[in-house]
Amino acid sequence: MEKFCFGVDVGGTTVKIGLFTESGELKDKWEIVTRKEEGGSLILSDIADSLKQKLSEKKIKNENIYGIGIGIPGPITAEGTVLKCVNLGWGIFNVAEEVEKLTGISNVKVGNDANVAALGEMWKGGGKGHKNIVMLTLGTGVGGGIIIDGNILTGSKGAAGEVGHITVNYDEEDTCNCGKRGCLEQFASATGIVKEAKRLLLISDKSSKLRELQYLSAKSIFDAAKEGDELANELVNQLAKYLGIAASHIAAVVDPEAFVIGGGVSKAGEILTTRIKENYEKNVMFALKNKEFKLAELGNDAGIYGCAKMVLK
Repeated sequence: MEKFCFGVDVGGTTVKIGLFTESGELKDKWEIVTRKEEGGSLILSDIADSLKQKLSEKKIKNENIYGIGIGIPGPITAEGTVLKCVNLGWGIFNVAEEVEKLTGISNVKVGNDANVAALGEMWKGGGKGHKNIVMLTLGTGVGGGIIIDGNILTGSKGAAGEVGHITVNYDEEDTCNCGKRGCLEQFASATGIVKEAKRLLLISDKSSKLRELQYLSAKSIFDAAKEGDELANELVNQLAKYLGIAASHIAAVVDPEAFVIGGGVSKAGEILTTRIKENYEKNVMFALKNKEFKLAELGNDAGIYGCAKMVLK
């Protein structure tokens, strides 16, 4: 009988779950609420109950499940131990062992959510056809995932790939949430570009459509830039400059085949990838030029695809 696996992407609001065939075809997907009360102690049991319900519904036995892949919004060791996850209220414990106990299914793999999203994009999305990619996720913050030879680069404590905290501006005076100053996240995230827009609108006397907006967003800034707004283009160019600098530093360490740009800000499209690539080429060493810069393709499903891939390997 055909075998299946589960991809489980645990978020702060919902848990996204996918049922995949052994060949990687997504057969079904659904969500459950992330119940963070009681220190997050209900989350894994809720997941286990949901998986059991789906197996019953599909008439699939445990022995026909190849494994469970889980993405967590925090640092995870290669053995599946979470090293505190503030967003979920978790301390330090082995998630893989706990899920195996709750479900009776072995072969449980656990990874950081940004890393597994990168793995998903390498497998079925914007990085398809490559085995060495770096994913930059531009959302409320800036996340990242590094895939080397088809495997997630986790680091000694599961914190590798925190590309949002590469310093790109040594003159920045405001402090990042991480405690440093001048981090990529402060300029290239959705919140960062809006903050920079407000700053620029105060010190510049240039006319701009942005001054007419009641609500500034990353989307409205990019839309104005596409329409030729000078001040909006200045903001987009600054964002692309810092992303290009950060990518050049990352390339000098891991030498990827491609960079995949995801997250809400990536919806701006080619205006973003084209300008990042231009700045990358200006700042990178000769041997690392001519990398591909591609847009992510899987959207919110990248996590469940990456989780499935962890176990299907």
